[in-house]
Amino acid sequence: MRSYQVDMCNGPIFKKLIIFSLPLILSGCLQLLFNAADIIVVGRFTGNQALAAVGSTSALINLLVNMFIGISVGANVVLGKSIGARDEENTSKAVHTAIFIAVFGGLLMVFVGFFFAKPLLELMATPEDVIDLSSLYMRIYFAGMPFFMVYNFGAAILRSIGDTKRPLYFLLISGIVNVLFNLCFVIVFDMGVAGVALATIISEGISAALILLCLKHMDGPLHFELKDMRFHKELALQMLEVGLPAGLQGIIFSISNVLIQSSINSFGSLVMAGNTAASNIEGFVYTSMNAVYQTSLSFTSQNFGAKKYNRIDKILLECLGIVTVVGLVLGQSAYFFGQQLVSIYSSDERVIQFGINRLAVISTMYCLCGIMDTLVGSLRGIGYSILPMLVSLTGVCLIRVIWIFTVFKAVHTTFSLYISYPITWVITLVAHGICFMIVRKKIRSVA
Repeated sequence: MRSYQVDMCNGPIFKKLIIFSLPLILSGCLQLLFNAADIIVVGRFTGNQALAAVGSTSALINLLVNMFIGISVGANVVLGKSIGARDEENTSKAVHTAIFIAVFGGLLMVFVGFFFAKPLLELMATPEDVIDLSSLYMRIYFAGMPFFMVYNFGAAILRSIGDTKRPLYFLLISGIVNVLFNLCFVIVFDMGVAGVALATIISEGISAALILLCLKHMDGPLHFELKDMRFHKELALQMLEVGLPAGLQGIIFSISNVLIQSSINSFGSLVMAGNTAASNIEGFVYTSMNAVYQTSLSFTSQNFGAKKYNRIDKILLECLGIVTVVGLVLGQSAYFFGQQLVSIYSSDERVIQFGINRLAVISTMYCLCGIMDTLVGSLRGIGYSILPMLVSLTGVCLIRVIWIFTVFKAVHTTFSLYISYPITWVITLVAHGICFMIVRKKIRSVA
């Protein structure tokens, strides 16, 4: 097991940041390939309406699951601090509490997805020619939500000891399965959006099973036993203290994205299809930068638990350098190769052009989002979660909502909508930087 771990509290930092973040980047990209495979297969073999139907659910799906994804961030922080402080009893309890929350949250999402999919899509003004396909996709997709939750919480547990490799291996296996079943269900059995949703459930079930088997066969405090899975109130509250603000932030972010998706819907299914393809391409840029956020969070929480405060500044500076390079290289490349990339999703020239229009504005400036998130990762790793939530909600969500009802209403173009992204990123990253300097000054005064 030691070969999979990274010692976050001792020795040089930069090399370990790369070792930790690279498998995370690859894991995030593989996870995105689940959705990308769905979109590409239905776009190529079913048509633009099916492409728009699957793509239009992304913002809503994120809205519904972000609270529990935020709690998994809280689990990562609690485990990191316990491991840094060498508290094996609390570490073991935190593992079993995290999996309990994952299973409970997944079952809750099955209920929500089945009964509320179509009403929520109607609230988003999803066009009549795609809403039935969108709701069908969501209902089937949400049946696999327990698997999705267990994998994400299990991966957070492994990240707490620096193990980002095995979640990558598990996703590689399930990703291959997903693509094979996509092709089989859509091309051979002509199941359309139902087929790609079912393929996603099967692949997520495999990744969840593999990560549970991994935890079961581990030695030490991260060992998982089904009979010991229970809700430890004190540790759960610690996870919620960090995770609820992160989840609430994610939900409100998603609400602003749902409003943006609703605004996109007003331009019709062709613009929706182009937007879907471009946002899916940008997802690979975002998830690569988000891996650096996860790295910053994990390294900071362990060093904070070990009371090695001087390393926290070095971790942040080096993570900021890494995320800037990743965002610039991948973001500019996505736009430069936009024609070729968007054409993978659709052969319609109008759809391709609408996709390139989005990439020109958002993808080229995406490094700003990465810098913003990495600052948040350091703040959450220290244990401050409400502060970055409030800053993000004001700097990103509130301003975007105001933008939609003022600037976009006055200038009803996709450009006026997309430009709200980089503007809000700049405002928010500056505010997060100021917050981090204030928090670090406070920590130095009590250290």
